Amino acid sequence: MLVMMALLGAAVLVALIVTLGNANRQRDRALELQAHSYDVMILARTLSGTIAQSEASLGRYVISGDKQLGQLYFDEWLLAGTQIDRLDRITSDNAEQQPRIDRLRAAYDARGRELSLTALNTSYGKNGQALARYYQARKSPTLAQITTTLDTLIARERALLDDRTAAAMGSVEQSSWVAGVLAVFGVLIVLGAIILGWFTIRAVGERATALADAELERERADELTAAVAAATAELRVQEAKLHQIQKMEAVGQLTGGIAHDFNNMLAVVLGGLELARRCLSVDPLAARRHIDSATEGANRAAALTRRLLAFSREDSLKHETIEAAKLVEGMSDLLDRTLGDAITLVARDEAAGGCILGDCVQLENAVLNLAVNARDAMDGRGTLTIVTGTVTLAAEQVGQCAAGDYVTIMVADDGCGMTPDVAERVFEPFFTTKDVGKGTGLGLSQIFALARQLQGEVGIATAPGKGTAVTLYLPRVVDAAMASATPAGLALVEESVTPMAAEVLQILVVEDDPRVLAATTGALEELGHATIGCDDPLAAPALLAANPAIGLIISDVLMPRQTGPEMIAALSPLYPHIAVMFVTGFAGEVNVAQFGGREVLRKPFTLNGLERAIASAMANGRSANERIAAE
Repeated sequence: MLVMMALLGAAVLVALIVTLGNANRQRDRALELQAHSYDVMILARTLSGTIAQSEASLGRYVISGDKQLGQLYFDEWLLAGTQIDRLDRITSDNAEQQPRIDRLRAAYDARGRELSLTALNTSYGKNGQALARYYQARKSPTLAQITTTLDTLIARERALLDDRTAAAMGSVEQSSWVAGVLAVFGVLIVLGAIILGWFTIRAVGERATALADAELERERADELTAAVAAATAELRVQEAKLHQIQKMEAVGQLTGGIAHDFNNMLAVVLGGLELARRCLSVDPLAARRHIDSATEGANRAAALTRRLLAFSREDSLKHETIEAAKLVEGMSDLLDRTLGDAITLVARDEAAGGCILGDCVQLENAVLNLAVNARDAMDGRGTLTIVTGTVTLAAEQVGQCAAGDYVTIMVADDGCGMTPDVAERVFEPFFTTKDVGKGTGLGLSQIFALARQLQGEVGIATAPGKGTAVTLYLPRVVDAAMASATPAGLALVEESVTPMAAEVLQILVVEDDPRVLAATTGALEELGHATIGCDDPLAAPALLAANPAIGLIISDVLMPRQTGPEMIAALSPLYPHIAVMFVTGFAGEVNVAQFGGREVLRKPFTLNGLERAIASAMANGRSANERIAAE
């Protein structure tokens, strides 16, 4: 009986070893197949990103004519070809994927021929024809065929990955079940050995062997657990790579939209100035209209910059009481010029003088952005309706709005409308239904963020073929006496410089950019002040010592060698009587406490704005001197 138990124990041990060995081999094979599938999917995503980067480089080459950008397009396109070759090699073991690789290569070759014509036209200086070919190539079916083929290839590889993973898991479960059965037999043998151990020393030895076998099984289980943990970590690394690729695609879409918007605005500015130059001596009134148009384009460019800064950080708002109807009324000229003659603008006031507390420029930006989106949805022809009204809401009746009275601004169009899945994503950053390069995807997300900052909400009603209505719900202000009569902001305002005060100042201007320095000193001299220019903040102490009549320091904030606040912090103990004013386009990125309560003027600015800021800075300086004298 002891011999039979020994033989049975040996058989169980051999079966257990064989089972665990088979499980290990199946696990290693599953991990190898998973890594292969991940390589195929990552290479396909990388190929898609390389093609997109190559076409983006070609677009910049067509616009700028920079040979380096053309070489960058060519290099990236060749890199995409090598990536297709590698994809062919690593999928050679899968006959089902080979037809897709052949279609991908054919679409790549056809796409290369289309883009090479665009690059060739640019090389010969035919930028107009090259730009037309580039936009025509963006709509070519070969691009869609490349994208579809890559998506199909990735989807099939993902399906293979799921099948292989399921098969591996099934095999592991089966091996675990067999190992469990064998373990039960082993336990029975150990129990028998323990019983027989009372009679013989040999039974005690068999018991020790069984315990050693159990320890070996636990070690194998620990190895299997470690292998699973390693596979999970590798999966997370691959997911991070995919997320990075998606992020780069979003950045590419954003930069393309920003370049498109700025090119449109620069065309308005440069065209208006050129026309004004031609009409200056012949028709002064026409020249003034062209200058107004160029000014409007510059204002819109500045507004886009503020939108980008607000998207990258939470900008503080300049709150004021605004009557909704007057806000829309003050924008009528701007809306007419922006939307064009084919759009019929209908504005209705049902708010009965309802007022809101908010930033006028940001609100005008929101209304203008909604109006432009509505124009695009109507293909530039239709009726745009803007209605201001009031409503009383219960708690969370609309989004997260608290219970109370609200002023509404509704912008409605009779355009194509949106499907429910698109309407659910319209407020996501970077999401846009426009073609690449035709928008940044920031507009509606900025409107949503503005409404939330003002404790309000945004509602949208749309359906395919029935148009779209976007409604801003903003808390109503009870006291309407402070409502602004004429909104500022994006609306084009005719500014005139007020008469100069009797005080003429000697001003030190510290600015590292020579063009901005020249423009600022020129504006100050136009206002009647004497100026001393300084392009290095470290040279300011010597200029102050040499010019004791200086009464005001105007300094940029961000400069290479020393920031404006750092320079003023060093100079204030030596010259406490001199007033200080900061001028910057990036004041929001600096700690506000570093300004010490001094006047801050944002770029770009007008002569009126500059003169008001100087008066405020001098008043602050006199107040500070009086406090020092009193102490």
